[in-house]
Amino acid sequence: MFSGSLSHSWLLLIPLALCAEATWHDLRTREIPDSVSIRLLATALVAAVLGWHHLTWQVVVGGAAAGFLVTLPFAWTGGLGGGDLKLVAGLGAWLGPFGIFGLLFWTALAGMVGAIIATLRSQENFPYVPAIMVGLTIQIVFPDALPHLVVALRSLGG
Repeated sequence: MFSGSLSHSWLLLIPLALCAEATWHDLRTREIPDSVSIRLLATALVAAVLGWHHLTWQVVVGGAAAGFLVTLPFAWTGGLGGGDLKLVAGLGAWLGPFGIFGLLFWTALAGMVGAIIATLRSQENFPYVPAIMVGLTIQIVFPDALPHLVVALRSLGG
């Protein structure tokens, strides 16, 4: 995902740390402070403006908008909370409009596992930010995993 200079690879710790903070809050209180999402957006913008991020500030804003718009229907229908929506928008700022789709794909898979566990425990709902954290981790560590998966599935289909 971050094909820029390795000297700035430490920047990956920012969205990971902030998402870990959001996970901690979600597990404890089932709420995500707005400050986490604001810090995600602000740090992505600062990194882009300073040239540390491989994305321009316009792509950062586009990624935040894409994250927000794609998850908005799920928030409207009650599948996600407002904190989840804002968190994904903040992560979109770090990943850009294309990277957000990988995050959401891996998050959906992790969320499915969480839903199965919640069902087995007879829980009606469950904290979703841990699934977002899993999705973010996979997207950052294996940024090309989803495109490779798509190519592999296409080759199976003929």
